Amino acid sequence: MSDADRFPEGFLWGAATSAYQIEGSPLADGAGPSIWHRFAHTPGRTANGETGDVATDHYRRWAEDVQIMRDLGLTAYRFSISWSRILPQGTGAVNAAGLAFYDRLVDALLAAGIQPMVTLYHWDLPAALDDRGGWLNPDIDRWFADYTTVVTRALDDRVTMWNTLNEPWVVSDGGYLHGPLAPGHRNLYEAPIASHNLLRAHGRAVQAYRAVGTHRIGIVVNLEPKYPASNDPADLAATRRADAYMNRQYLDPVFQGRYPDEMREIFGDAWREPPARDMALIAQPIDFLGINYYTRSVSRDDPSAYPVRARGVHQPQHMHTETGWEVYAPALTRVLLWVKERYGDLPLYITENGAAMYDPPTPIEGRVDDPLRAWYLREHLLAARDAIRQGVNLAGYFAWSLLDNYEWSLGFAKRFGIVHVDYATLARTPKTSARYYSEIIRTHGEALAAPLAVLSI
Repeated sequence: MSDADRFPEGFLWGAATSAYQIEGSPLADGAGPSIWHRFAHTPGRTANGETGDVATDHYRRWAEDVQIMRDLGLTAYRFSISWSRILPQGTGAVNAAGLAFYDRLVDALLAAGIQPMVTLYHWDLPAALDDRGGWLNPDIDRWFADYTTVVTRALDDRVTMWNTLNEPWVVSDGGYLHGPLAPGHRNLYEAPIASHNLLRAHGRAVQAYRAVGTHRIGIVVNLEPKYPASNDPADLAATRRADAYMNRQYLDPVFQGRYPDEMREIFGDAWREPPARDMALIAQPIDFLGINYYTRSVSRDDPSAYPVRARGVHQPQHMHTETGWEVYAPALTRVLLWVKERYGDLPLYITENGAAMYDPPTPIEGRVDDPLRAWYLREHLLAARDAIRQGVNLAGYFAWSLLDNYEWSLGFAKRFGIVHVDYATLARTPKTSARYYSEIIRTHGEALAAPLAVLSI
């Protein structure tokens, strides 16, 4: 193999999770409830009424999970911290037992040679803060900054990579506009307020981190490249709106200090121009950007599609995952190049990439074979390597997810993990995709050139 088949030296090979999806024990050892604890316990909100009360029991089985990561050869692990485990009321008194859990986890990761990447907020706002307005309250930027300071002081001596927010678009769109996610609001006027306060909180958290931290901090966004369904001017305009709403709404303020012009068209009289001081706060310099990529969207004009007036068109000639997402790896290369061209040559990490595929509820003869997920990983890692060859400063890749887990309002119906979890026993079994990913890591990418038939071994 040539050097061109290998990823750059120092490239991080990781997997990712989030607190509410895996930890379980949401009220253990002095923790407070989050909006997801409340939402999941509200009848009719989640599939089969399932909750994250147990999830995969990572809160108690973390040592086993770290050993699995070590066995797979991971060099990095991205996880989130539960805000309400640290500050049960969202502000004020610190729960020492909650901090101690993450302290133990970080130490174990480092002892295993695995670099931790911490996400401060992955959708699980303390319920006590939701009672005070949540992401609609203009004071939330300072609440988040205070929380950031607490965690930074506890862990920054060992954690060198920090993310403020995970996927603010999902928080706003799912939590405040359409309502399938916590806190379950459906209000056109609330969505842009929540989005703006999320970005203000990001900026304030970066400032708070710079005051006490000594390493690197960024933000994680989910990007979905938009392709026009045709060259019809209406479809082209719809594609621009869809791109502005999902992609540029969060990156333009962070890197350019302004919102896309299309936001006024999308939200109409629900849109309010923010003051310049807010935009300066949001545009704090960051050290890297995390990108979550799963699929693209082929967009068509549709006046009934609220509020963007653009709808994705199903592509029948391509494979789709169990969540209905088209598998289209070339769009990953495209979006990485787009970020570099539009926002500059800063370090990028693919902080989530993966697929929900059908897996049996229990292993068969001790194995869980998932060749489609392995193929998905291969295609997207090849696309990532293509972007690197074209000059993108891509510094790491985190598969989503390490474990099958609680998939929010979908409950346990969709499995994204490279490690199978038997939800009856909580036993972990690395899947074929995990073995394949481990071989890619071992060869620093050279195994991508081998045929997938090697998975039958």
